[in-house]
Amino acid sequence: MNKSAIHTESKIFDIEKIRTDFPILKTIVHGKPLCYLDNAATTQKPQVVIDKLVEFYTTMNANIHRGVHFLSEISTKEFEDARAKIKNFINAKSEKEIIFTKGTTDSLNLAAIAFGRGKLKSGDEIIITGMEHHSNIVPWQLIAKEKNIKLRVIPITDKGEIIFEEFEKMINEKTKLVSVVYVSNSLGTVNPVEKIIETSHKFDIPVILDAAQAIQHLNIDVQKLDCDMLAFSGHKIYGPTGIGILYGKEKLLNELPPYQGGGDMIAKVTFEETTFNSLPYKFEAGTSNIADAIGLGTAIDYVSIIGIDAIARHEGELLDYATDRISELPEIKIIGQAKKKSSVLSFVIQNIHPHDVGTFLDFEGVAIRTGHHCTQPVMDRYNIPATSRASFAMYNTKEEVDTLVNSLKKIIEVFN
Repeated sequence: MNKSAIHTESKIFDIEKIRTDFPILKTIVHGKPLCYLDNAATTQKPQVVIDKLVEFYTTMNANIHRGVHFLSEISTKEFEDARAKIKNFINAKSEKEIIFTKGTTDSLNLAAIAFGRGKLKSGDEIIITGMEHHSNIVPWQLIAKEKNIKLRVIPITDKGEIIFEEFEKMINEKTKLVSVVYVSNSLGTVNPVEKIIETSHKFDIPVILDAAQAIQHLNIDVQKLDCDMLAFSGHKIYGPTGIGILYGKEKLLNELPPYQGGGDMIAKVTFEETTFNSLPYKFEAGTSNIADAIGLGTAIDYVSIIGIDAIARHEGELLDYATDRISELPEIKIIGQAKKKSSVLSFVIQNIHPHDVGTFLDFEGVAIRTGHHCTQPVMDRYNIPATSRASFAMYNTKEEVDTLVNSLKKIIEVFN
């Protein structure tokens, strides 16, 4: 790994140095410098991650675990080293608790199907929140229909915060699982997950956290949180697409049946019966996404050396600055004004559809996300079809916020 690229010389947060690590930020869009503010959808990749993918395919490409030849041994070691890095990053007790998946969606589907097969029965209840991504709604709806289970939803306030008292009222002897988003992708709300977990565990109810929008912004310690499962995607934390993680407590994972069948998740197969492999391989059927798992390990190295706390401080300053600047424009209404937010700023502009906003901003070189953000129930809650969403990462600057705001002023002038 290129040491200069990951700033081993200093712990000082050097934004200009960080920006040089991301080659795509030099892109020119419609004759203007790229202002990339769509990080909640996916983050850009530092050169060290790109280099690691090239290194894998040019020097060690081979299947893992089942080979005794040189390349297989190298790729297996790199793959399992990546698992260890992720275990340390979220402070899991064991590498057995780290399962490689395709991403958060795959992780949550794994959890839903495994819980459905192994733990849930007719009449049981599952609690989620009113701000969930579709990935933490639809899998549970499918299981609910299959198993005759009731899905209950914690309501949210106009500011975009859960009504905790309503959550407490929902818990009863039928509640078997709580699955909640850590940070809302459409509102930016940081949910009180510590309080949710503590309350649920008083009744021996396991808790799953969707950490897709938390892993890159917050310092996550799964042992301190005491969550039972936690899901996230590599591409949200500067790693490759198509790779993700499901963390689960070892005891719980041992109790759950496999998600998929195939190679590498078995100990012995006969036509009469199959016995399953030990953790974590029981949940990793077939050939894994080896290259991108290794690339995720490199992304974790990169973030760890810069420091998640330093990143969070920088992003918090950006969010505060952007909120203040946009609040100066009376035509714009911010959707999601929780007291505790991460670096997401969703808004609507009076009489201008978000898709028009996104198209106009693109010609200014500004990349944001427009639409329902895979949270249609949130849009229904606020009686709006969609929002425009700017989301910030470690490489964004206040100057880019100014570019966003100045471009929004232009579009308001044009449409009015």
